[in-house]
Order: sequence, then C-alpha cells, then structure tokens
Amino acid sequence: MSSEDLPRLDALIKETARRQLTEAGATGLTLQTVAVGSGVTVAEVQPFFADRDELLTALIIDAYNTSGEAMEQADPGERETDAGARLLAVARALREWSFANPAEFALIYGSPVPGYAAPETTVAPASRTPAALAAVLRSALAAGSLTPPKRPLPGPTLVTADAVALFGGQPEAPYGDLLERGIVLWSNLIGLLVFQVFSRTHDSVADQSAFFDYAVAVAAEAVGLTVPLEDSRREVAAAGS
Repeated sequence: MSSEDLPRLDALIKETARRQLTEAGATGLTLQTVAVGSGVTVAEVQPFFADRDELLTALIIDAYNTSGEAMEQADPGERETDAGARLLAVARALREWSFANPAEFALIYGSPVPGYAAPETTVAPASRTPAALAAVLRSALAAGSLTPPKRPLPGPTLVTADAVALFGGQPEAPYGDLLERGIVLWSNLIGLLVFQVFSRTHDSVADQSAFFDYAVAVAAEAVGLTVPLEDSRREVAAAGS
C-alpha cells in the first residue's frame, strides 16, 4: 500500500465504523467487523487503530468536533444583538446535527459503552459544545443583556476551576451563579435532544421542532435570556410553506 493510500484508508475505516454504529451500535463494533466491511484485513486496520477502543476514541472525537463545529458556525456572534436569538441558533444547529447523525449522537450522549473508558484526548473536543453556549452567555453578560436571577445560589460556587476557566472567569454579583445556571442549560439541552432523537416525546408532543424552540426558551430563562419564540414560529411556518 502506498503512502498516498493511507489517508484514504483511514477515512474508509472510520466511515465503515460509523455505518456499523448505525446498524449494530457501539457494542457490536470490532476491528474484525470493520476490516471486513472496509474490504481490508485487521492487520491493515491496526496501524491506524490498534484496538477497538482506539477506534471508538477517534469516532467520539470526530463526533464532538463536528457537532461543536456546527454550533460554532451557526453562531452569528456579535452581529446578532439579541442574545436569545443567538442562543436559539446555536441550539438548533446541535439539534440538526443530532438528527442527521443519530448513531454518533448516541455514541457521545447515549449509554456508556461496556468496557470502554474515554481518554483525556476526548476532553477538549467535548468542551466545544458547552463553550459554544458559554460564548453566548459571556457576550450577553458583557453587553448587560442578562436578567438577574430571582433566586441566586445560596452559598459558594459549585463548579470546578476548569469550568471557570472555560467561561473566562467567575462572574460577579448578581450573576455569581451564572456558570451553574449555564451547566443546567447545557444539560437540559442534551437531555431534550436525547428525548427527541430517541423518540421519547413523540407520543405527547405534536410539533417536535416548535417544542424544541419552546423548551430552549424555558431553559434560557434560568440564565436570564429571553428567546424570541414568535420569530421562531414564523421561521418554522415559512420553511414548511
């Protein structure tokens, strides 16, 4: 095999693995099945991925990076002066990626894979999602467009030094618990997507897209942002017409 073939084989192996994630889930992924699906031998796979865990790690990193990149690209940044609209755009981008890539979404946000422990190399890619949310909150805080909380956290901070560093510092009163509220927003967003991607709300919700916007708006209130739901409904109606 020539050196020119190596990048193509790397991509083929991961593409085959992603397809098998869709068909059999992460627990059914092995180097043997991926090699057979790629039309190569296990010996040809191992220079790229020594074992199943290395392959899973590569897929996890790719999933975090592509989903994080989708959010970053959807963020209008300072061009959008309405922080609530900006938050909705970022959240919608993650939803769109999640429905387009359900197997990868399940890999990073579903049940843990038995026998697999994610290494430190997954931390930075995984941070891109909360960082995209933090960028909106940080900008809104600097612009003075957040509504102060009615019920501030009664005590010392509950977040780690790493979380403070990711945000860029500890906010001052009356927004001293903004990081805690931001993590609640993040976890609510992922939980909402788990329900929607895995069809947990289809028996009780008539319009999944509109409900997603509404749920983001409800969660956003906890961080002091107002999501413009009327505008989002007009956008959904226009897209469907």
